Amino acid sequence: MTLQERYDTDFNSWIQQHIFLLKAGRVNEIDNMHLIEELEDMAKRDKNELVNRFVILIAHLLKWQYQPAYQSNSWRSTIDEQRDQINANLENSPSLKSYIQEAIEKSYLRAVKLAIKETNLPPANFPSNCQYTEAQLLDEDFYP
Repeated sequence: MTLQERYDTDFNSWIQQHIFLLKAGRVNEIDNMHLIEELEDMAKRDKNELVNRFVILIAHLLKWQYQPAYQSNSWRSTIDEQRDQINANLENSPSLKSYIQEAIEKSYLRAVKLAIKETNLPPANFPSNCQYTEAQLLDEDFYP
């Protein structure tokens, strides 16, 4: 079975074979097309993970700010957890730091939609652009 066929039928086996080939220095045998595709997908997943974490973080900060009567330890825990996960992602992949502002921008409208859904507040209650700075979002002591 060729590596290209293995890619389609047994992805884990394909990965293991590539690990073996790379360790053995047999790079001329690698399935370049699929390996490049997988590496690109990994990079996208890391960026998407960052955006998704910011969606939850910002939504909860909006809820915290615009529904102060409902502030709870659960919301605080979610905010703290998202910050921890974002920081862990940035520690594991420092190059993502250059993507933070774009991730915040990409996540904001989704965060507003989530906050609207969970609070039943009208959309007009929320700013059209994210009012929280990068520093505030990552500051473990910031609660608007």
